[in-house]
Amino acid sequence: MSWQQYVDTSLVGTGNVDKAAIFNSEGTSVWASSPGFTVAPAEIKAVVASFADKEDVKKVQGQGFHIATEKFITIKSDERSLYGKKGKEGIVVVKTQQAILVAHYPESVQPGSAATTVEQLGDYLISVGY
Repeated sequence: MSWQQYVDTSLVGTGNVDKAAIFNSEGTSVWASSPGFTVAPAEIKAVVASFADKEDVKKVQGQGFHIATEKFITIKSDERSLYGKKGKEGIVVVKTQQAILVAHYPESVQPGSAATTVEQLGDYLISVGY
């Protein structure tokens, strides 16, 4: 399956995510994305930095983060996942060994459903070496 198929089928195709992108683990290359879903280099760089931050209270937890020019309040941040909310919509970011999955869900989707969708794809990619 191509990276674009993962975005189109495994993420957006579930109905739990309305737009998504997949980057390399350093955030320097976009492997696939939904049309019109543009994550700026500075935005993905901040996401990558949040995964490297080993402090008890991470910088991203106090400041939030931006994806596609929108600011999200951090609701979860650990070595693998970063979740953010803006009103009733949100972002789920999952890091695998070689990729970073960035997915946006609309206010009509429950946050847990979106998180499960993205985390399951992350688990699968890790299981096949990505």
